[in-house]
Amino acid sequence: MGFRRFDDSQGRAWEIRPRSRSEWQFEPLSGNPEGRRTVRPPSYEEDPFELTDMELERLLGGAQPGVTPTGPSPFKD
Repeated sequence: MGFRRFDDSQGRAWEIRPRSRSEWQFEPLSGNPEGRRTVRPPSYEEDPFELTDMELERLLGGAQPGVTPTGPSPFKD
């Protein structure tokens, strides 16, 4: 499965990865110094390929920076 690639208005490249019906992640691609962003997708569309660049830019503008895990995973032995 491929992910949607998107270049924002400042020329930074992102990859949009749907995680669930209520969460998408904007992953920065090489050359993009920004961190991962988590967004709530629009209720009218489930597929990021169907959104225009303007709609994606609006989603990215309201995104929350992603949380980076710190410390060891509690699921490892």
